[in-house]
Amino acid sequence: MSLATPLPPPSFQRRRLLLGVLAAAAVPGAQAQTGGDGPVRLVVPFTPGTGIDLIARQIAPPLSERLKRPFFVDNKAGASGSIGTQEVVRAAPDGATLLVSVNTLVMNMALYPKLGFNPLTDLQPVSQTSWGQLLLVAGENANIATLPELMARAKARPGALNYGSPGAGTPHHLAMELLKNRARISLTLISYRGTAPAVTDLLAGQIDVMFLPIHVALQHVKAGKLKALAISSSAPHPLLPEVPTLNSLKLGDLDVDMWYGVFAPAATPRAIVDRLNAELREVLAAPAIAKAFETQGMTPAHATPDAFRKLVVADAKRWSDLIKAQGITAE
Repeated sequence: MSLATPLPPPSFQRRRLLLGVLAAAAVPGAQAQTGGDGPVRLVVPFTPGTGIDLIARQIAPPLSERLKRPFFVDNKAGASGSIGTQEVVRAAPDGATLLVSVNTLVMNMALYPKLGFNPLTDLQPVSQTSWGQLLLVAGENANIATLPELMARAKARPGALNYGSPGAGTPHHLAMELLKNRARISLTLISYRGTAPAVTDLLAGQIDVMFLPIHVALQHVKAGKLKALAISSSAPHPLLPEVPTLNSLKLGDLDVDMWYGVFAPAATPRAIVDRLNAELREVLAAPAIAKAFETQGMTPAHATPDAFRKLVVADAKRWSDLIKAQGITAE
């Protein structure tokens, strides 16, 4: 009598072989979609506490939970965001290093022609995350109550009024330059290194007007220290419904909202990008995210990779044209 173990029937062997092949094929496919199971670095090219930093820290935990891999924020500030951005451009295109940025990414293209990278070709858009609004405000001592009054005074005395900027090429700076260009008015630029010193001088009456993010300006507007003249978006903002839009001037498109979004190195496989985009769509739909973004004057906004790319490319051209027309430099 043989002691050998009986062989399974041929049909069972075939089923077991087929299941093994399918299982082996499934693992690479899953890894192709998620980029593996190691940690993911969300590079923020600015300091902690900024709006971009808040976005990254809000989306990291739910992405970790959904994709079953750790996501962590890495602040790499410097050179107007270029240091952190370049680090992502040079990173392995495996989904383990992503960039969380704002539209200064494309504004810098025309301001710094020797960046060493091109965000339109060296990065791959993953998804937009939000819109951020800017508020045009006047200092208490400027005695400017409305947007039409600002236009009238600027036209009557070109260059007499001044405006503050936290740095060359920032959204605050270029928003005012776009308004000047469209309205054919002249205001004198007073440039600062950062928002805080500019706001201090605005409140003290050293400068007349300035564009500020809503979350920075709101407390001073509510206290009567600053006068809100206009909002940058195409519709009034829920926090300040009585404040008109810049488009109310009927000078063409003056919507200067800031977009925020996530990018990957250019060669990242589309399967990884699409999976991240799908997960971000669910994350950004959560009420808790909307509430957290609202504290920074931001509104969650999701876009497909292709739609986000179109937005980024169009914005790059828009700001490049303005920078050339106004003769703006990074000096």
